[in-house]
Amino acid sequence: MYFSSVHYLQARFGSKDPTPLESICFGVLARSFAGATLLPVTVLKTRYESGVYAYNSFVFLNWALDFFLGLFSGLVPTLMRDAPFSGIYLMFYTQAKKMVPSSMHEHVLIVPINFSCGIIAGILASAITQPADVIKTKMQLYPQRYNTVPIAVTLVFKDSGVKGFFVGMVPRVLRRTLMAAMAWTVYEQVISFAKLK
Repeated sequence: MYFSSVHYLQARFGSKDPTPLESICFGVLARSFAGATLLPVTVLKTRYESGVYAYNSFVFLNWALDFFLGLFSGLVPTLMRDAPFSGIYLMFYTQAKKMVPSSMHEHVLIVPINFSCGIIAGILASAITQPADVIKTKMQLYPQRYNTVPIAVTLVFKDSGVKGFFVGMVPRVLRRTLMAAMAWTVYEQVISFAKLK
């Protein structure tokens, strides 16, 4: 959903040489659409993996959750994390690719170039959006205590100070960076192979 949305936005409204603002806007819009649509699956996954909820089977999960609203808990912080991440990532990715000399864009080198640009963009975007990830996770795991973004921010700061917003940053940066770099490298190859650019 995300890559289809990005491709549509770039093809319909973008230029051949996207500006940083275009990249941010397209990344934010595409991720907001995909994130809001897929959030119930993310909530179920987060709660199931956490062990905080006694989910023995996915059959009765809808009844165990707060039904519809429970499936969308953490929507605002999820979009606050994912939409800026995607916009910032896409901006850094496109700008990093522009810095590579055109002579290096040979077929043999394009995959490592795309992957390297993806790594750089992923590290920067993950680090910038880490606090939103902490807030989102708290709201999805403990919705009774962290029921709004301002309350979640206040409680995290009260419990752990500024460092509380960066708990788990290293694993997240590694995971998000590698996933994003790999996904964008594959996306670029598929687009090139299908001659859609």
